[in-house]
Amino acid sequence: MADIFYTIEKEGTGKFTEKKSRFLSFAYHVTSAEDAKARLKALQNEYHDARHVCWAYVIGPERKEWQANDNGEPSGTAGKPILGQINSLNLTDVAVGVVRYFGGIKLGTPGLIAAYKEAASLALEASGIKECIVQKQFSFTFPYMAMNDVMKVVKSTGAEIISQRFDNSCEMTLSTRLDDADMLYSRLAGVSGLTFD
Repeated sequence: MADIFYTIEKEGTGKFTEKKSRFLSFAYHVTSAEDAKARLKALQNEYHDARHVCWAYVIGPERKEWQANDNGEPSGTAGKPILGQINSLNLTDVAVGVVRYFGGIKLGTPGLIAAYKEAASLALEASGIKECIVQKQFSFTFPYMAMNDVMKVVKSTGAEIISQRFDNSCEMTLSTRLDDADMLYSRLAGVSGLTFD
């Protein structure tokens, strides 16, 4: 189904040590780029004494909005491996930050990539994964006489009633999964006197 996406169930953390460098990882559920940046900024402020706070995030059911940051590590050795872990699980609406305390021994490019990948993986593993369904809402008005016809459509399609007001002229807002939206719309459009807002 095209209207299904995956995100994390809860916030998760991980700890990992490689050649005396300590990596602390954090996975957050976020709903926008602004939300992700605010969470990651707060992480940077909290661990201001760390050498690096690297991160990546992915937003939206289509997973089109994303960003990754190496925060001073060699290009492509931190943000990209973190993003790679998010992508490997096909997650969205998630931000992962990895804090590194340098241990005095250089890890080299392959070592850094492996360490950031492992740290991100631990935080995501601790977060759990949940399936979500993209919803679409319809608001409309109809004459009271069409109530039975509207309720038949609602019951037969399994749409959820978000709000309703009954009078001479009635109002209703329904929510349904995106894959079923066209079918619901066309069935409602067939109800006499019904108009969409």
